[in-house]
Amino acid sequence: MSGPHTADPESEPPRSGGATVRRIMLGSQLRRLREAAGITRETAGWEIRSSESKISRLELGRVGFKMRDVEDLLTLYGVTDPGAREPFLSMAKAANATTWWHGYHDVLPSWFAGYIGLEESASLIRTYEVQYIPGLLQTADYMRAVMAGRGVYDSDSERRVQVRLERQNVLLREQDAPRLWAVVDEAALRRPVGSPEIMRQQLSHLLEMMERPNVTVQVLPFQSGAHAAEAGAFTILRFAEPDLPDVVYLEHLAGALYLDKRDDVDVYLQVIERISVTALTPALTAEALAKLIKDF
Repeated sequence: MSGPHTADPESEPPRSGGATVRRIMLGSQLRRLREAAGITRETAGWEIRSSESKISRLELGRVGFKMRDVEDLLTLYGVTDPGAREPFLSMAKAANATTWWHGYHDVLPSWFAGYIGLEESASLIRTYEVQYIPGLLQTADYMRAVMAGRGVYDSDSERRVQVRLERQNVLLREQDAPRLWAVVDEAALRRPVGSPEIMRQQLSHLLEMMERPNVTVQVLPFQSGAHAAEAGAFTILRFAEPDLPDVVYLEHLAGALYLDKRDDVDVYLQVIERISVTALTPALTAEALAKLIKDF
């Protein structure tokens, strides 16, 4: 069989969150093979002693891969040559690699671990925050104050703080560090979280991070009035790998949504573009932050 499986799954090694990206890329490749072979998800599910929904989750990269399942699916799809199978099997092994955040699985919501992998693999992170400073730009004391304000500060909180601090290392990588472009509502900057000293340190840290070439922060001021992002905070992740679509991440009280359909993503891209135009420029944002530090 030739065609869909000729693309090299091992080209362009992904970033530190590679296990997540490998899972998504392998799922996408398997879906293309299945469709090219004219095989339904139901049939594929039966082949691996599972269900249609399991195949759907595999193809979306939402679950890990068993090597036996990948081998059986490749055979079903007509990929029988050992040389053609090897890149897929290698990718499956990489997709199952242990990640640094696996050690924190007991304090991480199940729906959030996938986001960390996507965040680590992104080339561009665009986010809008209305209530808090973006997580990648928070100080440890600010994090603790946020948790205390939510009433969730407990014996595991320091480990949750450590997870967020570890996540922030993605911006400090010497190679392939993503660009972070954050639009922060003025409300998030003025809302006291913790003591005045914590807020001064937080806003000062924000200014320091803005000096990095891969970090852009804009304040969306109150005076801008009603705006397009009325539905609340969201994040858009873009990847260097051409096979990966943009992903919109939306968090809510009981979990999170991951949107990757083109029409859905385009809505959020249009919104972030509009509020970026309305927001203060980075230079004016720096001036506003300096004034706010004095106010606190």
